[in-house]
Amino acid sequence: MITVDDSWYHRPPNIPEDISAGGVVVRWQDNRLFLAVVSEGSLSKYVLPKGRLESGETLEMAAYREVAEEAGLTDLKLIADLGDRERLDYSKQRWKKIHYFLFITAQIEGKPTDTTYEYQLHWFDFEQPLPFFWPEQQELVESNRDRIRDLVSTHLQTESP
Repeated sequence: MITVDDSWYHRPPNIPEDISAGGVVVRWQDNRLFLAVVSEGSLSKYVLPKGRLESGETLEMAAYREVAEEAGLTDLKLIADLGDRERLDYSKQRWKKIHYFLFITAQIEGKPTDTTYEYQLHWFDFEQPLPFFWPEQQELVESNRDRIRDLVSTHLQTESP
């Protein structure tokens, strides 16, 4: 029997909350949808670009900035708001509320500007299951899979001449 550590998703009393934002970034190429994820250093699992909301930023601005810093993608077009997910941070000292947005890009290569964590951009077929580091990110993608496909299809139809 596999035991899953779900302690990341129970909020202990008296800990502060951080508001974060992140992006589900896709690109359309050769009639296929691809998903951008990043790896951190030598970790074999992937994360969606996300991070802390800075002073004076809107959630959308924070999501754009984090995608640029962690994935190196800058030609993003906002398609939709995908809602938020909650969990403890990595040190289990702060409660994180992460708000996710759906972006589309035509950019294939990205050079992350945040060198602290040695981020590397990876593209995967949207239909391929990925080993996500955070279960809530996998749940976000899986539970919105049909919606994301529909939103991208609508966006591409409205962008076509």
